[in-house]
Amino acid sequence: MAGYYEIRHTVGFEETNLVGNVYYVNYLRWQGRCREMFLKEKAPKVLAEMQQDLKLFTLKVECEFFAEITAFDELSVRMRLDELTQTQIQFSFDYVKLVEDVEFLVARGRQRIACMRGPNNDTVPSRVPAALREALAPYTANPNVAPATSKPVGTGDTR
Repeated sequence: MAGYYEIRHTVGFEETNLVGNVYYVNYLRWQGRCREMFLKEKAPKVLAEMQQDLKLFTLKVECEFFAEITAFDELSVRMRLDELTQTQIQFSFDYVKLVEDVEFLVARGRQRIACMRGPNNDTVPSRVPAALREALAPYTANPNVAPATSKPVGTGDTR
């Protein structure tokens, strides 16, 4: 087990700005996509609860950039569990550029969410569902990629 949940992504032109590098908002989109795919693949019971009254409110999102990426770069977005309380979850995200057998950490982000239940006009904090706690257990924070802007941080397949 790698200690992180991963999605792979190839950067497209639509994700870049006029200068040619990736527009910052896309990093936040990729965090959301990684979280969504995690729920779909690892916690489908939680998705069923979300169709009832469970809501996952994003409280805070951040991203720190170390190097630029451009169209057609291959990217791995790796999500880890940083903190789990009764009602909140904090994730960390590593954005790793993949070049053959070399990996470069290009950004690092965090996201804090709160579990809520109830109708939209009267939501209240709720315990993190047991199915989500179980699905998150293998992904506790154990970073094995250090920030770097021009040096490789690892080699080989880490999946």
